[in-house]
Amino acid sequence: MDLVFLHGGAAAGKLTVARELGAKSGFAVFHNHLIVDALTSVFTFGTAPFVALREQFWLATFEEAARNDISTVFTFAPEPTVGAGFSERVRSSVEAHGGRIHFVELKVSPQEQERRVTLPSREEFAKLASVETLRRLRAEQSIIELPPSDLTIDTDRTTPADAAELIIGTFALSPVDRLPRYPD
Repeated sequence: MDLVFLHGGAAAGKLTVARELGAKSGFAVFHNHLIVDALTSVFTFGTAPFVALREQFWLATFEEAARNDISTVFTFAPEPTVGAGFSERVRSSVEAHGGRIHFVELKVSPQEQERRVTLPSREEFAKLASVETLRRLRAEQSIIELPPSDLTIDTDRTTPADAAELIIGTFALSPVDRLPRYPD
């Protein structure tokens, strides 16, 4: 099992690259907003129950995917409510069951990030869509623990298809058959 852990700021292209990588590799795509959206339907973002349950869901999913040999792409936006040491807890949950983890940082220039953050496609998962909020979050960036990076990709200069190919080649990822969402 391989876990490709894509991380970067808002509008860095995480979900776009994850979807492209999933299409090319057959890997499951487990993006950040699947859990965030589920939990914010009950709990306010950043509250103690939200933070605790989010990490429990993330780690349990990684552990079960590793246990069941299901290669996965995960998208992650580092922010202050994520507990210190999260990346190492992810690594432990994957490696404890024979999986491999590949940390990939996606970078975007401030100008391109501001352009992308207002795109209508960001509405699908109620993503950050305010340039003012983005600028405030950038100012807080120094207090955020960033995951490690085994590979860094500049998404200003690299298309999602090329980024997916670069990830596959860098980590020698073998394609898998995509699992059906529901049994036949």
